[in-house]
Amino acid sequence: MQIPLDISFRNMDPSPAVEARIREKAAKLERFHERIISCTVVVEAPHRHHHKGKIYSVHIDISVPGKDHLIVDRAKPADHAHEDVYVAVRDAFNAAVRQLEDYTRRMRGNVKAHTASRGEPSAAE
Repeated sequence: MQIPLDISFRNMDPSPAVEARIREKAAKLERFHERIISCTVVVEAPHRHHHKGKIYSVHIDISVPGKDHLIVDRAKPADHAHEDVYVAVRDAFNAAVRQLEDYTRRMRGNVKAHTASRGEPSAAE
């Protein structure tokens, strides 16, 4: 199934190469959750008045059944790794994969249950 994908660029010209990379990464999301309803990706450059190194931010909004949205917001990091838009896209999609895996695990009930420590009484006591 093809994920309905909406890509937009803010404060920068649209790039066919970046858009192709985003489409490639978004297609791989189906490996982690087969029922994605939609995916919106916003790539944002800082305002034009910044003089040194543009640091890109990438925002991903994924709609899945049972939950309104999984939101990944890879805002500007403290270091300058996201001066490369492709690194910013990669990091955002890696975070999206982790969130989808966590969500899928929770839906399947594969989440670790924490038991009470030995020194603490349980709820039954």
